[in-house]
Amino acid sequence: MRIGVVTFPGSLDDRDAIRAVRLCGAEAVSLWHADDTLHDVDAVILPGGFSYGDYLRCGAIARFAPVMDRVIDAATGGMPVLGICNGFQILCESHLLPGALIRNDHRLFNCIDVRLVVENTATPWTRDFGRWQEITIALKNGEGGYVADQRTLDMLEAEGRVVFRYAGSNPNGSYNAIAGVSNERGNVVGLMPHPEHCVEEGFGPSTDGRGFFTSVIAALAAGTGLEVRQ
Repeated sequence: MRIGVVTFPGSLDDRDAIRAVRLCGAEAVSLWHADDTLHDVDAVILPGGFSYGDYLRCGAIARFAPVMDRVIDAATGGMPVLGICNGFQILCESHLLPGALIRNDHRLFNCIDVRLVVENTATPWTRDFGRWQEITIALKNGEGGYVADQRTLDMLEAEGRVVFRYAGSNPNGSYNAIAGVSNERGNVVGLMPHPEHCVEEGFGPSTDGRGFFTSVIAALAAGTGLEVRQ
């Protein structure tokens, strides 16, 4: 399985995502923001960081990177796409996911470990988890508050598209304590916490992040998300 990891100017966690993919048994493919092809990958990860310096809004410029045209086409065709932190922001700016991410309600940068409840295990990124399973994942963001209008929130809740929810305290003021959502089809998932930092014993608060990567590898092996390969 070939899983692409996009590097934008300002990406910080692309190498961590690449390492996580490799540790979990897939081939990691480095993608550049100016690429006009996805180089025959089977899935794509948009990593965390500060793409294009977070100018205008987080993810607002990255949305117009040439590679995102290919990512949008592939996601529309069913390819699994995961956006982590800044990647989540880029997915929202690209309208692949609904809602937006705004500055944390306490106006401070988060660098903490958080507990998440897994509420949707039907996506290619979550199939190895149990529904309502609680996992611990690292979180680091300044603009991590997930917001949407009430109609969108009601739709996400009714359709089971809230994939992760913060357990216990809400670290950034996200509406409904939402930590991650999916698109209608379920192949595109975005979340603020960083699973790529939680894949090795002794590094990070847990190894719970491995489930994201083993899930998509299993989904691809089963043929899920292979409708588009670019």
